[in-house]
Amino acid sequence: MTSESSLNLKEVEELANALGEAISSGEKEEAARLSQMLSGLAVAVKVNVDKRAYPSDSIKLKVGVEDGQSEMGIPVSVEVSTNMTIAELKDKFSQDHGFNATLQRWVIGKRLAGDGETLYSHGIRKSGDQAFLFIRSDHAGAPLTRHLQQREEEQQRLDRIVETVILMPRGLQAGAPPPIVRPKVPPKPAVVPKRGWTCKVCTFVNKPTRPGCEMCTEERPVGYQVPETYKPDEEEIQRMHQEEQANQIYTEVLQAEAVQRERNFLELLQTDDQSIVPCVQELECLVCMCPVLPGEGAILRECLHSFCRDCLKGTIVNSQDAEVSCPFADNQYDCDKKLQDREIKALLTEEEHQRFLDLRLSIAESRQKDSFHCQTANCQGWCVYADEVNEFPCDLCKETNCILCKAIHKDMNCKQYQDDLLLRAENDLAAKQTKEMLEEMLKSGEAMKCPGCDVNIQKKSGCDWLSCLMCKTEICWVTKQARWGPNGTGDISGGCKCRVNNALCHPKCQNCH
Repeated sequence: MTSESSLNLKEVEELANALGEAISSGEKEEAARLSQMLSGLAVAVKVNVDKRAYPSDSIKLKVGVEDGQSEMGIPVSVEVSTNMTIAELKDKFSQDHGFNATLQRWVIGKRLAGDGETLYSHGIRKSGDQAFLFIRSDHAGAPLTRHLQQREEEQQRLDRIVETVILMPRGLQAGAPPPIVRPKVPPKPAVVPKRGWTCKVCTFVNKPTRPGCEMCTEERPVGYQVPETYKPDEEEIQRMHQEEQANQIYTEVLQAEAVQRERNFLELLQTDDQSIVPCVQELECLVCMCPVLPGEGAILRECLHSFCRDCLKGTIVNSQDAEVSCPFADNQYDCDKKLQDREIKALLTEEEHQRFLDLRLSIAESRQKDSFHCQTANCQGWCVYADEVNEFPCDLCKETNCILCKAIHKDMNCKQYQDDLLLRAENDLAAKQTKEMLEEMLKSGEAMKCPGCDVNIQKKSGCDWLSCLMCKTEICWVTKQARWGPNGTGDISGGCKCRVNNALCHPKCQNCH
């Protein structure tokens, strides 16, 4: 029976070793076959991960230690490996610090760790990872520390000596009564008061000067004051010195960034004052592909594309549109940004610029239905207006044009200008021509007299409802009547009567007023 049991155990050992080698080498089929054979023997087997599978580097584990009585936490750094089990960690702590393994309770990641579990299974991977150790008292009333444990062991040895002397036979005591030995009871250690602030997250007691928790980096409680009598140790003094240096460096960086921002702003202002932005670096023109020396190229403001000045000038001169587009184009993208007027003027001579303005004006007037030419003599300014726009401030001559009157009447409104025009028409040829133009617009239906103030008004585009700029009378353009009757908005007794009985006021009414 014994021989057979030994033979079975030997077979089990051989199968177990073979299974471990098959799993390590990744032989799945062999491992499955050996596992099936091993399970058929019905022998208790324990499978562990080989420590060689774990990272071999040693790491520093931060440990917060606290016992059952004292509220004072003690930070400790322990050198461990990630494959170490909790039982091995307890033995190491017992050898290094004298805490009995049976009294240690380890908490890692808010979970009580079991003896058979590894540090790796609890997420311990690198130096600086944290754990918490609670030391149970060996009896009620006294916290267990290494110092107290030594005291208690000495006291136990002394008690055994006293007990031996008391029980010694009288013949061995030379006729003397047994001496009464009263061992000295060691005084209880004084409870060290807490000096510092307690972290509200991990309950670790930090030194008073620390701005954040040493264990979990939680910020110091708001309102906490460092005691005036507290004197920091050398480690704290060094840390505070490093923090002061870091704050100084941070302040210097902020000041440098502020200076750089101000310099950039001044450069931006200087660039904005220039008609054309020069390229300060050497570049390759995107049109002719020729190298361009610093300062000889130009950067377009709208799209930031860079070209040599000759290519930009050629693009402007050969443009057949009122607005000049950026000349950049490739197989995937054509830039549609426009050159600004000041860029165009800076790139051309005075004669070339005048020809360009003449060409642009003729193109605009021929292609744009709602274009307007500035009324200042010999001015090439123009615009394209919308229905709600009634004035055009010319960028070239800086005069403000009235689009409704098709004139410049500075310091006068439309009615004042039209009344003055009637008076000047008899002696002023220009005024007479303007008056005749307004009359022709009235005859052709391009303008009408306001039923409220008799000023000439014009509908540029849009719906058939408009409002007089002078008296604010609401007008129906197709009937040439006031929109509402004498009682104002809502009075349909004397207005254009649009939509009364669901009927339009005029066959051409666009039914939008």
